[in-house]
Amino acid sequence: MSDGQLTWRFPKAFWFANLIELFERAAYYGMFIALTLYLTRNVGFTDIETGWVVAWFAALLYLAPIFTGALADKMGFRRALILAFSVLTLGYLLLGAVPTKLSAVLSLALILIGGSFVKPVVSGTVAKTTDEVNRARGYSLFYQMVNIGAFGGKTIAKPLRTELGLEYINFYAASMAFVALLVVIFFYKNVDTTGEGKSFREILDGLKRVLTNIRFMALILIVAGFWTIQGQLYATMPKYTLRLVGEQAAPEWLANVNPLVVVLFVVPITHLVRKLRPVSSIGIALAIIPLSAFSISLSPVLESLTGQSVNFFGLFSLHPITVMLIVGIALQGLAECFLSPRYYEFASKQAPKGEEGLYMGYSHIHTFFAWLFGFAISGYLLDAYCPDPKTLTPEQMIHAYDHAHYIWYYYAGIGLGALVLLLFYRWITDRIDRKHMGRPGID
Repeated sequence: MSDGQLTWRFPKAFWFANLIELFERAAYYGMFIALTLYLTRNVGFTDIETGWVVAWFAALLYLAPIFTGALADKMGFRRALILAFSVLTLGYLLLGAVPTKLSAVLSLALILIGGSFVKPVVSGTVAKTTDEVNRARGYSLFYQMVNIGAFGGKTIAKPLRTELGLEYINFYAASMAFVALLVVIFFYKNVDTTGEGKSFREILDGLKRVLTNIRFMALILIVAGFWTIQGQLYATMPKYTLRLVGEQAAPEWLANVNPLVVVLFVVPITHLVRKLRPVSSIGIALAIIPLSAFSISLSPVLESLTGQSVNFFGLFSLHPITVMLIVGIALQGLAECFLSPRYYEFASKQAPKGEEGLYMGYSHIHTFFAWLFGFAISGYLLDAYCPDPKTLTPEQMIHAYDHAHYIWYYYAGIGLGALVLLLFYRWITDRIDRKHMGRPGID
């Protein structure tokens, strides 16, 4: 601890927890960017089946930590991490080694269980090894590790896919999880959690109160519209890119455009909108996000102007679909810069007085709804507009992808709908606040 002094010096447990997070994120995002491809190509699920399998896996991964976090408090952080990374290593290894439908579902269940322990334990370690003075710095380092790990995992996934095969991405993820396990066993020292943690009854009671709060849940579902589009980086974009551009394309690297934009612009944008009301900043994000999807849909327009290659000053050339994906993904990252810093501030003010902590603990469940809906609908849209080439005859292939860009019209519509609902939500809550409290609406 820092003894009340502002410093970058933290206990060893803090640094090893962050190192663990880096390895875990590298494993997870390397696997996740290629998961829909692997389940369809190697395992044999259809696009629709893949959509539903990954929808439940990804959604539950954001809900389960509510319960596993409490269990980790009772087990002790070190034991919880040893269990988590043992299960993760086995899950990733089994996913790559046995490409059958039953084995894949079992593997994803193991990855879900293991992964759901890591986030609450690592973030809890950061909280316990920092104080009020240095907590912001501690979490800034933590989120840097998250981004570095995610960026690295997606970067290495491309050469693994093209040079060795999709299954080797899972073997890579297993090796990262195993290295993290070794770090925990030999270097991670337990932090004291004696007498802490909620009972499962308390967790269920809290969840019930949150889910039955119409005002809070309405905000959650509106923001889920934003993350539904963001989730297409993993749900739709990999298959869309490879089927339309070819195996030489790099959807894994395209996905990294998003975190790159966030890292570069989140600080200046947060400073720029600091005087805006939080709901106004969220509104800007929800105005940008449908434009991101719509811009991707414009690739046929660009291709009609440039042909199948867009030349950049004679230095390099890209396929028109790749160019518009970069534009769209960059806009997603820009929208996230307006949303993320202000969403939690706004959400906390929608909670009943005195229950802000409880409600903020559940404020991330927008991702549960976004991933569940976003991945499920992705399977149907791919099947309709950008089908698996293995299911098509040579004659069907000629015009099979003529309307593939229609997929992005649906997501643009979802984003536009979220914006309209936010404006309506703001209008309704303002009226309620003025009526019952005699003051302006909550910002």
